[in-house]
Amino acid sequence: MTMPHSQRCLGPKVYPEVPDGGWGWAVATAFFFVEVCTYGTLKSLGVFLQDLMEEFGESNSRVSWVISICVFIFTFTAPLSTMLSNRFGCRRVVMMGGFLISLGTISSAFTNSINEMYITIGVVSGLGYCFSFLPTVTILAQYFSRRRALVTSVASSGESFAVFAFAPAFTILKEHIGWRYCLVILGTVQASVIGCGLLLRPIIIEPEPAQEDSESDKESLSLKQLQTAYELENEQTRTSISSGVSQGSGDSGVTSLSTSDGDLRTAGAESKALKEWEVQDKEGREPSLSTPPTPGKEMDEAGPLHPSRTKLLDFSVLKDRAFICYSLFGLFATLGFFAPQLYIIELSKSRGVEPSMASYMLSVMAVAEIFGRLSIGLVLNRVQCRKISVLLGCVVLLCLVLVAFTLVWEFWGLVVCCALYGYFMGTVGSTHIPMLAEEDVVGIQKMASSVGVYVFIQSFAGLAGPPLGGVLVDVTKNYGAAFYSCAAGMGLSAVCLALVGPAKSGMCQRQSRNKETGRSEEEEEKMSQDSGQADFLEVDLALEYSPVRHAVDQDNASVI
Repeated sequence: MTMPHSQRCLGPKVYPEVPDGGWGWAVATAFFFVEVCTYGTLKSLGVFLQDLMEEFGESNSRVSWVISICVFIFTFTAPLSTMLSNRFGCRRVVMMGGFLISLGTISSAFTNSINEMYITIGVVSGLGYCFSFLPTVTILAQYFSRRRALVTSVASSGESFAVFAFAPAFTILKEHIGWRYCLVILGTVQASVIGCGLLLRPIIIEPEPAQEDSESDKESLSLKQLQTAYELENEQTRTSISSGVSQGSGDSGVTSLSTSDGDLRTAGAESKALKEWEVQDKEGREPSLSTPPTPGKEMDEAGPLHPSRTKLLDFSVLKDRAFICYSLFGLFATLGFFAPQLYIIELSKSRGVEPSMASYMLSVMAVAEIFGRLSIGLVLNRVQCRKISVLLGCVVLLCLVLVAFTLVWEFWGLVVCCALYGYFMGTVGSTHIPMLAEEDVVGIQKMASSVGVYVFIQSFAGLAGPPLGGVLVDVTKNYGAAFYSCAAGMGLSAVCLALVGPAKSGMCQRQSRNKETGRSEEEEEKMSQDSGQADFLEVDLALEYSPVRHAVDQDNASVI
């Protein structure tokens, strides 16, 4: 029976192992455009900040709630996105997300108040961002293993290209057609996410039976057969000795022979079962349920990519202390992810930069962010130390750059700060979610379930970040004050990230101690059983073949 053409083209991709390529390159391309239409667009909305304040007569903090609500919905609904992806598949969820993004952005062009924009961009588009981004980055991580950091960093540079292109383009375009028509054009571009969803073919890993495994199974079978034959030979020797002794004493030897027959029947049954198992193995069939499988083999072969083993929503990762520390890192780091892009243009204007040149600050950030994403991908692909240590160094440097924004006043100083911020922001932004797949945090097996919980925890900082910066600006009348909250949050995130390693090593040591304790108890129990059986056999044989026993038997025979 042949499969339909659409099923062959759009159905799941089956690989014997993680391909590190193949259809994964198409998924990486889709992720590039999803980044353009999600994070890239979200960071470019600062271009319309002043227009919205003048149009609706609102303050900085009130307008910044549009971005804040959007980021909050984006991250808060991450568990819902994970659950729907596990239930209906990534493709359908991403296509629905693309529709919601386009709908929210286009409808915001026809709003009459900032409260209505809270619904259109904040809720509708925010939900679409979540449905589009999370399933795409999750399935991309499953297609790559050795090249995961490099490919994810390159594909996530779509966000930087979007900021580089959108910021000056919409700054010029809104002067000719107005900010409302700019949003209509932007929403039309975002509809391309629907097409990107079609490229997200699920991946299934079905390992081929390895030659080494079959040879090792045959070797184990041959060893078992040799052991059985040795036991049979030993039993026959015992039987002949017992028979010889019993013949000398006038005993019929029925007792010893009956015991040997029972052992022979047992050994024969074991040998027959081993032969049947070997025949089944040669024919390629699965062993029967009575045959115990190799411990851990079945779980490793299925892995996290087997559809039937994926839970709809799994909060068990909250028991992992390393994951909790890493989630707190993401929580505090989110304070510095969106506010700088939102306020950098107004900060530049307040410090004497011409409005036409101020919009290029975002472009400087975007270009530097591209280099940051590419360089961190190359470094993590070649580095020999722990990858989480590299991420920690980038977070610390990013915190220092955020502090520098509050100290510089001239044009070139702001340009340097924007370049450094963009570079280190690229290193952190492109790795903090894929880093979940590393064994230093949770590992690839728990990636699908942990990413939703991780982004959900980030949502609260995403909700508070931009309004907190807006409140500081309204109180101090200084746009540089918005960067204080970003620097404070990034500093706390560095502390939490530094605790991930000790938490992970402590958990691993505790698990290894538990395993060693259980293993030692099993070995002691087995040794006690073996020693008991050996003592019993030695006593039995000693009594049976001893000269005293032989003399007693002769005396009994003479009396009879």
